[in-house]
Amino acid sequence: MFNVAQVFVGTSGWAYKAWQPGFYPEKLPQKQYLRHYASRLTAVEVNYTFRRLLSEKTISNWLAETPEHFQFALKANQAITHYKRLKNAEEAVQRFLSSIAPLAQAGRLGPVLFQLPPQMKAAPAVLDEFLGMLPRSLRSAFEFRDAGWFSSDTYDVLQRHSAALCIAENESLVTPEVLTAGFCYYRFRKPDYSLNERTQIAERIRRHAEGGREVYAFFKHEESPESPLYAVELLQSVQARAA
Repeated sequence: MFNVAQVFVGTSGWAYKAWQPGFYPEKLPQKQYLRHYASRLTAVEVNYTFRRLLSEKTISNWLAETPEHFQFALKANQAITHYKRLKNAEEAVQRFLSSIAPLAQAGRLGPVLFQLPPQMKAAPAVLDEFLGMLPRSLRSAFEFRDAGWFSSDTYDVLQRHSAALCIAENESLVTPEVLTAGFCYYRFRKPDYSLNERTQIAERIRRHAEGGREVYAFFKHEESPESPLYAVELLQSVQARAA
C-alpha cells in the first residue's frame, strides 16, 4: 500500500487545441483548458519558463484555476542551461528562482527540470559546482541528452546533492533507470505507447511509490490527445492499486 497523493501525473503543457474533443470538450474555450486539465490530472510540466520568466499575475491565475494538491514542474530558464551551461550562472539562477518564488511559497512548486543541450558533453565537476549553488529546498531533476553523462561519476554527484536523474525516453535516447534522489522524474516522449508498455510504466510508478518515493511522470504528444489520455489512464491505474 502507498499514498497516491505522492504520485503526480500529467503532460508537458496543456494549451493544445488538438486535444479537442478527445480530451477537452469540443466547445470548451481555451482559457478554461487549465481548469479542466487540473480536474483530471495532478501535475503539469511547464516549458514556458525555458524562454520567459513568470510574472506574479500568471502564477496567481494558475493558482486560482487549480486545486491545492496540483503541482507545477518548471523547466529551468535557457539562460542557465543553454547560455551559461551551468557555469557562472549565479545571477541567472537568482532571477529564475525569484520569479517562481510565489509558486514555492504556495506549496505548488514541483521539481525544476534542468534540461541540458544535446551538444553539452559530460562534466560532472561542473554539475557538482552548480548543484552546490542551488538551495537545498529546491527539488531539481537533470535531463542529459548526451549519453556520456550516464556514468557513476554523474550519479554520485546527483545523489550527493539529492538531485534526480530525469528518466527520459524518446526514439533516439533512453536514460538508464537510476534513482539518485527521494523522488523520481519521468518524461515519456515516444510517439506511441502500446497497452503493454503503458502497463509496464504503471508498474514502475507503483513500485517507486510503494518504496516511499514521490513520483512525477509526464507524457508529451502535442498533435493529438493521446498524451493526456495516457496520463489519465496511468493516474487511474495507480489510484486503483492504492485503494
